[in-house]
Amino acid sequence: MDAACSTQLIDGDGTFNVSGVDNFIKEVKLEECGLSYAVVSIMGPQSSGKSTLLNHLFGTNFREMDAFRGRSQTTKGIWIARCAGIEPCTVVMDLEGTDGRERGEDDTAFEKQSALFALAVSDIVLINMWCHDIGREQAANKPLLKTVFQVMMRLFSPRKTTLMFVIRDKTRTPLENLEPVLREDIQKIWDAVPKPQAHKETPLSDFFNVEVIALNSYEEKEELFKEQVANLRQRFFHSVAPGGLAGDRRGVVPANAFAFSAKQMWQVIKDNKDLDLPAHKVMVATVRCEEIANEKFAGFIANENWRELEEAVHSGPVSGFGKKLSSILQSCLSEYDTEATYFEEGVRSSKRQQLQEKLLQLIQPTFQDLLGHLRSGALENFKDAFEKALNAGEAFSASADVCAQSCVSKFDKGCEEAVIEQANWDTSKTREKLQRDIEAHISSVRTAKLCELTTLYESKLNAALSGPVEALLDGANDETWPAIRKLLRREGELAVYGLSDALSGFDMDEETRNKMLTDLENYARGIVETKAKEEAGRALMRMKDRFTTIFSHDSDSMPRIWTGKEDIRAITKMARSASLKLLSVMAVIRLEDELDNIEKTLTLALVNSTSNSATSKSISTIDSLASSTWEQVAPEKTLITPVQCKSLWRQFKNETEYTVTQAISAQEANRRNNNWLPPPWAILALVVLGFNEFMTLLRNPLWLGVLFVGYLVSKALWVQLNISGEFQHGALPGLLSLSTKFLPTVMNLLKKLAEEGQAPSTNTNQSSMNSSASAQSDVTTNGESSSSSSSGSSPAKSVPIDTSS
Repeated sequence: MDAACSTQLIDGDGTFNVSGVDNFIKEVKLEECGLSYAVVSIMGPQSSGKSTLLNHLFGTNFREMDAFRGRSQTTKGIWIARCAGIEPCTVVMDLEGTDGRERGEDDTAFEKQSALFALAVSDIVLINMWCHDIGREQAANKPLLKTVFQVMMRLFSPRKTTLMFVIRDKTRTPLENLEPVLREDIQKIWDAVPKPQAHKETPLSDFFNVEVIALNSYEEKEELFKEQVANLRQRFFHSVAPGGLAGDRRGVVPANAFAFSAKQMWQVIKDNKDLDLPAHKVMVATVRCEEIANEKFAGFIANENWRELEEAVHSGPVSGFGKKLSSILQSCLSEYDTEATYFEEGVRSSKRQQLQEKLLQLIQPTFQDLLGHLRSGALENFKDAFEKALNAGEAFSASADVCAQSCVSKFDKGCEEAVIEQANWDTSKTREKLQRDIEAHISSVRTAKLCELTTLYESKLNAALSGPVEALLDGANDETWPAIRKLLRREGELAVYGLSDALSGFDMDEETRNKMLTDLENYARGIVETKAKEEAGRALMRMKDRFTTIFSHDSDSMPRIWTGKEDIRAITKMARSASLKLLSVMAVIRLEDELDNIEKTLTLALVNSTSNSATSKSISTIDSLASSTWEQVAPEKTLITPVQCKSLWRQFKNETEYTVTQAISAQEANRRNNNWLPPPWAILALVVLGFNEFMTLLRNPLWLGVLFVGYLVSKALWVQLNISGEFQHGALPGLLSLSTKFLPTVMNLLKKLAEEGQAPSTNTNQSSMNSSASAQSDVTTNGESSSSSSSGSSPAKSVPIDTSS
């Protein structure tokens, strides 16, 4: 049988050997035993053979007394060793003997402390007794038993320790006779020991299992002693199993907490405090479970799988996050459960819960980051899907609902994969935030789309109304406003129908829909009103353009040539009436089919007011223009007030007066140009008086050639000098102008003749013909130019006429 080295647990001065105990536990691998281990201790008088019994019984190597050197103290303090070859792992403690002379009268202090310590940590306590002390009142066993029971009373919750009385140096008296005496003495001592109120009636069997064995003398009958010890050794196999020596023990401390528990117990005992074993058990469990929990927490933080998961979540969502992290957490908690399984259940569970909460608190930010990635990813997916659906022409509300449901379902699936089994975290808030974000995006897109639709149809209305309304107002007549109303009604209905059809895909209430359609109708009306106001602001320019167009062009839209036959008064009246019509059309907005007398009022007040035969009615009409409103017309529909009309008409007349005057002057100039021939009687006198000269020409045809050349030269000079044009402004200005131009013109003609004379003789006839043709062309062209110039020239003096009619 292999012997294990013994280690001093507590020295003679009461100091706990922490490092020695730690080394001992590592050496014997006690930490791996869990609850499957037993602690045996022995107490008894000094030099009673305790160490010898333990060495033979458990194969230890405690120091034994040398009989040849005398009886003295061998064991000081408390020593510990592992029993060799006994399963489960059994640790034996050898206590210092009681009643030793070395400690003198102070031996009871350490005696009680060591006895209490042995009872607190041991499952089986061997009490070594001499056989001849049984039955004696003052023998050594009585003080020892009293000490054991008194100490036991301080253990408020006993551990149900097994007390094995070992009777040494058994005599011939049979054990059957010794055991009843011993049990009777034990019961008397138990009854006599003062007990707390809670244990007044508690029987000895509730605290102790009492066993009695007897051994022969080791010195006298060594072989028999060893045989009896060998038989006793068998009882320590599987001692903690049900039915074993310590099968009904309670409050066992796990093996990995044995050193800590023993140290704490000894400290409490030395401080002379009552030892509450359940409280101590809880304390030991608390400390050790907390240590284990801290170790597992640190191990979790250093776990590579966790670090990789945490790093991956920082970059984006991780597939299977919940399963992976749950597995890591479960592994960590399982390791805790394995190491803390033998500690007090309440403390173990509490510390496990704390460890789990601490771990969950550590990983919760990562979990929230993952939810954030899932939410943002789902939102982006929704935006993309929603945009594609809208671009594909799907209905707004239907596509919004489908895309939202799809994205929320994907988010829910992602949350299911991210859920950690050990945590009961609620993802509903993140889901609600996702739904709020989706609804906000839908609302934003709805607003943008509705704005786009409104802008689209408003732009269509602008294109359909602005140009046509402007054109209709430019050609103002009696059909202008009916045409505008018809155009507004047609285009407005088309736009409203189109918008209504486009809005059918939007899930909106009837009131909002009707408001949008009404706003579009009002916008169309506003376009017409705005364009009418713009054109009213240009009324004077439009009136002058119309007047000029009618006054300067005939019925075939050809420019007028004032030949003197035109009735300028009638033309002026017609043109002004047309301009007045334009003014009356632009004066008010007529989008409702309502009659008014604006044109009649303006005609009476502005066209007929200057007639010499004006009646009192016209006078009253003129006075009616001194107002800022029209009769039967709302002020908001008025574009040009009566007062403004009167002012515009006055300005219009002043600015068109010059055009009429110029026409009259052109007509007079044309008339003068057409009357340059002498009267008929003068022509007749010239014929009679020039008869002789005429006959002379007939007799000598050469004079005809001279006269023809003279005619050509004269005609050329007439054309070149523009004589008719020069004399248009008077005789004196004409003579002065001709005097300055005559000589340069003659020199220019001579120069041309000289150039033609230098041409080759072969081209003489051709040149002569070309010259004649050119001269004829010049005459014709310059004649027309002169006529045109005379008709377009300004008169030297204006001739006023009455043009109001």
